[in-house]
Amino acid sequence: MERWEPLGSGVGVLVGDQHGFGTDTLLLADFSMPRPGQRCADIGSGCGVISLLWCARGRPAKVMALEIQEEAAALLSRSVAENGFTEQLRVVLGDIRDYKALLPHQGLDLVACNPPYFPAGTGAPAAAQARRLAREDHSLTLSDLAAAARFALKTGGRLCFCLPAQRLAEAVLVFHAAGLEPKRLRMVQASQDRPPYLFLMECRRGGKSGLQVEPALILRAGNGEESPELRRICGDYMKGRP
Repeated sequence: MERWEPLGSGVGVLVGDQHGFGTDTLLLADFSMPRPGQRCADIGSGCGVISLLWCARGRPAKVMALEIQEEAAALLSRSVAENGFTEQLRVVLGDIRDYKALLPHQGLDLVACNPPYFPAGTGAPAAAQARRLAREDHSLTLSDLAAAARFALKTGGRLCFCLPAQRLAEAVLVFHAAGLEPKRLRMVQASQDRPPYLFLMECRRGGKSGLQVEPALILRAGNGEESPELRRICGDYMKGRP
């Protein structure tokens, strides 16, 4: 069943039973926010939350939302029209492994991706095909993402992504080897007394070594209430939710 979810900033997104989003996607949208006039790509865009929030809050010149699943791309296309972003945001149905045919060579300032969190065959199994593609890296490995981002980004261009905390060392190795130097890191904790469960990372194409570690993003206070930063990032999406 389809439904409309408000995201804040006057923007909403159409989601379905197999194509939705979580808090992690909203955190990445904020972490990766483009500067006005930049050219960007949201790889594995799903229902398009990151692309839509970029257009509403970041004022990029152009955004490409690349998605391999036809149903998710169709939902996003309708959200683009409903939000009035048809001149700014282009939805592309395709496989990132065909990046040379899909992405502009060294033509982008920013690439973001909320990739599958688990290598194929690991993690809790998902029954539906759409869920498996979103959770396991059958069609989008970290090496696939690194190759595509290196091809598409200008020198100094940014790649932003999020992954479970236990994959931090793996990600640093993969992207450094591809010439995408990790430059900015932020760990995410459910609460002050819990260990990080997620990290947000920014890499630069051709960047020099040197990693800036930002203060942890704490989602909830000791009493269970959302932190001020979480409320700022998530906007209307948090209203009325436990």
